[in-house]
Amino acid sequence: MSLLFSPVTLRSVTIANRVFVSPMCQYSAEDGIPNDWHLVHLGSRAVGGAGLVLTEASAVSPHGRITPWDTGIWSAQQAEAWKPIAAFIKAQGAVPGIQLAHAGRKASCDKPWNGGQPLARDAGGWRTHGPGDVPFGNYPAPRAMTVPDLEACVADFRLAADRALQAGFEVAEVHAAHGYLLHEFLSPLSNPRGDDFGGSLSNRMRFPLAVARAVRDAWPSDLPVLVRISATDWKEGGWDLEQSIAFATELKEIGVDMIDVSSGGNAADQKIVLGPGYQAPFAAAIRRDAGIPAAAVGLITEPVQAEHILATGQADAVCLARALLRDPYWPRHAAAALGEPMAWPNQYKRCETGPLGR
Repeated sequence: MSLLFSPVTLRSVTIANRVFVSPMCQYSAEDGIPNDWHLVHLGSRAVGGAGLVLTEASAVSPHGRITPWDTGIWSAQQAEAWKPIAAFIKAQGAVPGIQLAHAGRKASCDKPWNGGQPLARDAGGWRTHGPGDVPFGNYPAPRAMTVPDLEACVADFRLAADRALQAGFEVAEVHAAHGYLLHEFLSPLSNPRGDDFGGSLSNRMRFPLAVARAVRDAWPSDLPVLVRISATDWKEGGWDLEQSIAFATELKEIGVDMIDVSSGGNAADQKIVLGPGYQAPFAAAIRRDAGIPAAAVGLITEPVQAEHILATGQADAVCLARALLRDPYWPRHAAAALGEPMAWPNQYKRCETGPLGR
């Protein structure tokens, strides 16, 4: 059996294979409420054979959205709308997971296909929040969060976890990557604070750890919590792999089950060195040095490449994004390429003996 198509167990949850659907924003919700697009988008990846299907970044509060069209999980109405989506994913044999997020100083933007630039207030935008008043590139300066703001945000994440559980999700992922709020606190490039939440590494980790702890405490003890991080800012003087290992070690101590390892997003002038599987070495270092399971993401496109990442101990799972946008049935194609059988839904069993079948 290939490692890619072997099960992985996190707490009481056994995921059928190690192909995870990476959170991918769709910018297609109204008032944070998921709709038929999200059902078909996420459901088709479950039918396509992925083991874990993670939703897009779902905001824990209205001002935590990247755009006005992001999904949310701050209201009972949103939780109710997520229920049939989570249930459909599970019915296909995949595990439903949700990413809990706050966009921080990178919130209040237009849809990417409209340019993705910050929205003016008269166009539906709002004043963003951040660790301080340091803007992201040419974005408007955020309002520095007060300690009561931080406490309220922790409570928002805790309540979002409660609602996600009510909606039927079995995995919760905290978004602490890509230059959004929790990453902004971690990085010295975006965190100018002089209080207990800025300066030293332990201080910069304080708020993100409080959020992760709140989600872990709210989530049932038999269900897993993941945290997505950016392993480096790709800029000198910023967040880096050494600090990421320290953060992952602390996350392990509070009961986080896996680190989803990405990179970048916090510096408008970042210099990323791209290449196939370019972030897998970060996952390998965190897995080895923090002693915690890790998922690799980033330009993973081929079945043999994904298998190699797992077989060489670089990661315990792979998260695919663009490859799964191009081909929702990527896991089934990969299973066929690696000679692994994969059961088809009853509705599709007539194709089992074809080129992608057994």
